[in-house]
Amino acid sequence: MEDRKMDNRKMGNNRIDNSQLEALIETFAKDRTNENFVKVMEQLERSVLYVPAMMPQNLDKEAMENMREGKGMKLPKDAKVLPFLLKKESGEQALPVFSSLKQVPKDKKSPAILALPFFNCVAMAMANQEKVQMVVLNPYTHNIILPPRLLEVAQKRSKQAQPQKVKLTEKQFHQVANGFVAYSVLPSFLFDKKKEGLEQLQREEGTFLLSRYASVYPKEIRMPYQEEDFSLMTLNVTEDMQITRIDMPETNLNKGMCCRIYIVWKREAEELLYFTIEQAENGNVIGRVGADKKHDSIEPAPDNGAEIETIMKLAEEM
Repeated sequence: MEDRKMDNRKMGNNRIDNSQLEALIETFAKDRTNENFVKVMEQLERSVLYVPAMMPQNLDKEAMENMREGKGMKLPKDAKVLPFLLKKESGEQALPVFSSLKQVPKDKKSPAILALPFFNCVAMAMANQEKVQMVVLNPYTHNIILPPRLLEVAQKRSKQAQPQKVKLTEKQFHQVANGFVAYSVLPSFLFDKKKEGLEQLQREEGTFLLSRYASVYPKEIRMPYQEEDFSLMTLNVTEDMQITRIDMPETNLNKGMCCRIYIVWKREAEELLYFTIEQAENGNVIGRVGADKKHDSIEPAPDNGAEIETIMKLAEEM
């Protein structure tokens, strides 16, 4: 039995937070109704569990210590993981999984503990049905048995939950790249670097913007832009306010894409504001990306010649 994938999702300070799951388990333990069991299963699908195992070979000291404590880590590609199985009086074997390390008795602790998403535990059991007849959650306390039929249902739900790969056309990718750069890559850089980042943008202009696009495009799709396709202008509109306008490449520009960006720098407050002009179905729309990196549409955009004045008013109100 082998599984190389370890997960540290939902882990703070390398610890799994299954408090919601454990609350539902306690409720089910007191009132074992179908309704309470369904709630446990729904939360299980979003949970990372502890799985006792044998210690893989060829691990360094730090990796071995992490595995003993159930911390998230990556295993070597050739590492073989053998989980411990519980044997019932009937002779059936079960894969034990635990919602927390506290659920593992001290005298039952194994050399290693894996941190695995629930669906990975299901896959491990289903791939070894000749050895594993069931999965048992917290076997030494709550002893919640997940029989083969339920595991089959969980495996089907796992496949349904996996995102389907969608192949984009080249035209569609240009649109995705425009949005990713305008609404994520560039504002994230500027909000992280602030004045320093803005000055770099103003200094390098098209070279800088082209490099942002280059970071997005895969080798399979040719990036259609050059440095001169970007137009950048900086204006000191007041003593306290500076506005940098970026005109995005007109090539491949379609509805739903960002055609211009306005970056406002308030000197006294040392505050950066980030606005976008987006091509919509019925005229352009002004959008904004906040310091929390979230993008929102604000209001219809005026004619091109009146955009800076409108951006000034919006910035003054914020």
